[in-house]
Amino acid sequence: MSLDTLIAEKVREAVAALYGQQLESVELQPTRKEFEGDITVVVFPMLRQLKGNPAAIGEAIGKYLAEQVAEVAAFNVIKGFLNLVVSDAYYLDFFEEIRKQDHYGYQPQRPEGAVMVEYSSPNTNKPLHLGHIRNNLLGYSVAEILKASGRKVYKTQIINDRGIHICKSMVAWQQFGRGETPESSGLKGDKLVGNYYVAFDQAYKKEIAELVAKGMPEEEAAREAPIFKAAQEMLRRWEAGDPGVVALWKEMNAWVYTGFEQTYRELGVDFDKLYYESDTYLLGKEVVADGLEKGVFYRKDDGSVWIDLTDEGLDEKIVLRSDGTAVYMTQDIGTAIQRVKDYPDITGMVYTVGNEQDYHFKVLFLILKKLGYSWARQLYHLSYGMVDLPSGKMKSREGTVVDADDLMREMDATARSISEASGKLEGYAEGEKEVRYHQIGMGALKYYILKVDPKKRILFDPEESVDFQGNTGSFIQYTYARIQSILRRADFDYNVPVSKLQLTALQPKEKELLKDLAQFPGVIAEAAAQYSPALVANYTYDLVKDFNSLYQQLSILGEEHPDHRIFRVQLTAKVGEVIRSATALLGIEVPERM
Repeated sequence: MSLDTLIAEKVREAVAALYGQQLESVELQPTRKEFEGDITVVVFPMLRQLKGNPAAIGEAIGKYLAEQVAEVAAFNVIKGFLNLVVSDAYYLDFFEEIRKQDHYGYQPQRPEGAVMVEYSSPNTNKPLHLGHIRNNLLGYSVAEILKASGRKVYKTQIINDRGIHICKSMVAWQQFGRGETPESSGLKGDKLVGNYYVAFDQAYKKEIAELVAKGMPEEEAAREAPIFKAAQEMLRRWEAGDPGVVALWKEMNAWVYTGFEQTYRELGVDFDKLYYESDTYLLGKEVVADGLEKGVFYRKDDGSVWIDLTDEGLDEKIVLRSDGTAVYMTQDIGTAIQRVKDYPDITGMVYTVGNEQDYHFKVLFLILKKLGYSWARQLYHLSYGMVDLPSGKMKSREGTVVDADDLMREMDATARSISEASGKLEGYAEGEKEVRYHQIGMGALKYYILKVDPKKRILFDPEESVDFQGNTGSFIQYTYARIQSILRRADFDYNVPVSKLQLTALQPKEKELLKDLAQFPGVIAEAAAQYSPALVANYTYDLVKDFNSLYQQLSILGEEHPDHRIFRVQLTAKVGEVIRSATALLGIEVPERM
């Protein structure tokens, strides 16, 4: 039983004994740091059932708890807030319970169904960019947090590998490429293909300008530009299965996939299952036919099929064009259903997609519910805001979109510059330094992005993110390395049961860390419920701050009393383990030395 559950139960018992009332609920919160106490009982909500002065009610309940509950050592009342001081014995028993637990805070896999988390989902006509970085980091971290909370998780992406945008890169390569390959050019495959997407756009604009100069209206020129018509013809031939077009499509996509894999590896994310739009774009059409029979959809006079969602505050949405072709919504309906066919234990899905698609997912989820799928009640759109860089910080290859690989290289360089200026890695071999620069750079990038609520827009400053003293991944990494240094220097056996140690009263800083450790399982559970890595990130920062406060005010290895020295080293070790577990949920590596 958790301490909160115990206290809530005992408060109900106290109210029943003192006032003859059964409380509907008990509101608890951590005691504010300016007051003495560990857990605060909020008395005001009880006034709906109890008559009297809230301070007097708090005094009466506090006295009862102090007399009847061994875990409550003392209490005080500030207006309508009953602050309870939890006994040192409780925290020491708790610490002994968790001291040797591996992956403390992580829950064993629960029997309820699995959840599929979709993230990344790029187009194969250009490299991953800054927006993909936030997408990947959020999706991967949410998947890891869900796993830590006890859910079975499948990580997936749907790769947008077909359509006119893919054909644009292919046509440009045919016209301008002269057989260039990643091997011959020395470029990553995704960058090479992206260059031809840019080349298409440049040629397209030039052809439009030429046609306009000859007197053609701009709108017509955009349709009649030869290179655009060539891309349309290529798409038609691809859909008809033309062997030559399909072979080129496979070859160029393979270049891109190799490039994506390298980026994912550098970013530290992975997937259990890949879906391809070329395989899924026809899915859902039979579902529409079934929905027509059930009356979920209706057909207009021109033959197109729609759904009317006006009663739910939305609008009418097309799901099949008049010529019988599917729209994106149809494809997404079919893909969701296919995923459950592929993994029958799925009971929910998380879609990591930018907030510009908020309306799309409201419609998608509602349609799937109306079609009668029980798992549709457990669909969640992990919506996120854009990421901006300060003006002039970086220039992307295209001048408008920040390339993911370029940003990661910039982070490595920033980590190198700041580490050298601060002297953090003096004495390391050059190869070790390069590994550390990447760990520091990626830790800074990931923490900076994940510490912010997903829905908020972010202004990402690479230099600000690598700060060994602020609310940063670098500060957390440096503290973890400091902890490992302390443990390496502990030249005595500290693997002793806490119950065998002769300890006097806990110091406030020790108790604060024990309270932090006690919160970790609840933080994971809440982060999973809210799909929010920010809760884990900010918890980790608070834990690190409190450890550094103890480190500055209390001696650890230099403590004279041997049992207190052992306890502080044990506490230090457990804090390090929790930092490692928490940062792993964020995809951040913590170095043993810095």
